[in-house]
Amino acid sequence: MGLELSGVTVRYGATEAVSEVDLSVADGEVLALLGPSGCGKSTLLRAVAGLERPNAGQVRWDGTDLSGVAVHRRGFGLVFQDGQLFPHRDVAANVAFGLRMHGVDRAARSRRVDELLELVGLDGYQQRRVTELSGGEQQRVALARALAPAPRLLLLDEPLSALDRVLREQLAVDLAGLLRQTGTTALVVTHDHDEAFTLADRVALMQAGRIRQVGPPDEVWRRPADEEVAGFLGCTTFVPGTASDGVVSSVLGAVDLPGTADGSVRLGLRANALRADTEGSVRGEVVQRLHRRDHARLLVRLDVVASPVEAVAPVVGPPGTGDHVHLVLDPDGVAVIQPSFVDSRP
Repeated sequence: MGLELSGVTVRYGATEAVSEVDLSVADGEVLALLGPSGCGKSTLLRAVAGLERPNAGQVRWDGTDLSGVAVHRRGFGLVFQDGQLFPHRDVAANVAFGLRMHGVDRAARSRRVDELLELVGLDGYQQRRVTELSGGEQQRVALARALAPAPRLLLLDEPLSALDRVLREQLAVDLAGLLRQTGTTALVVTHDHDEAFTLADRVALMQAGRIRQVGPPDEVWRRPADEEVAGFLGCTTFVPGTASDGVVSSVLGAVDLPGTADGSVRLGLRANALRADTEGSVRGEVVQRLHRRDHARLLVRLDVVASPVEAVAPVVGPPGTGDHVHLVLDPDGVAVIQPSFVDSRP
């Protein structure tokens, strides 16, 4: 059955940080709790861990209410943003800490430590001081320590946010593989879209203390619940459209979006929804150009849309400010918001 939250509410005085949250995480599932800073997602994770007492609602595991169960008796593992390793202990001692607390004998501890360090890519690091490790290596040790007692639920609170982007992206891929390889049930708190969609089987999007939408990553990304959710997911421009047989038409042209119900829709455009293409049907003037790692970001003034829109162009030979450019819609950057959308929250 796994984790079940029913009407969980956490207040700090008059402030309601978490409001009537219903959520579930099935055995073996990885759920990402995604939302902006200050939306209550870390508070909700702490309520699951037992570090915060809900003012209302229940936290249950396999149907059993955990309200009277102490943190250390819940059988949950925790990984925080800074890892919270013991600086005076070496890597092996850090990983073995939970095993010692559970009374596991020395030989079994050593075998488990060796197994986990190999699993997280740190084989041979047993005697290293944690203060000598890089940030990414320290987070790998923290993950190994949390996994050592084989927790029934792993709770990760912004585990990669302190790392630089390149390392964060690589470790997210590694962590996703690790969680699936070990069959770990996990609740991951993050504000990073890429991290959430890399790690999760399902994404729960949280805003202002409430769960706004729950679903598989591709569904949440393609069909946000409303414009506010779409805005958090990177949509900066919204235009009306009409869907028919999986094709959505708008003032920006037509785009194939299979699975879209016929009728009126709103299209949410991310930065990559429009791209420069000599065969594009929409023409505009470039008012700004910025270079990114693998593309040029344009701001284009169009006659058919009130405000300038974002678009992308190749790094080599992109149009410059004042140039006229033709644009075409790219379905990978388009979200669909339908009035009849039904939130898939549990």
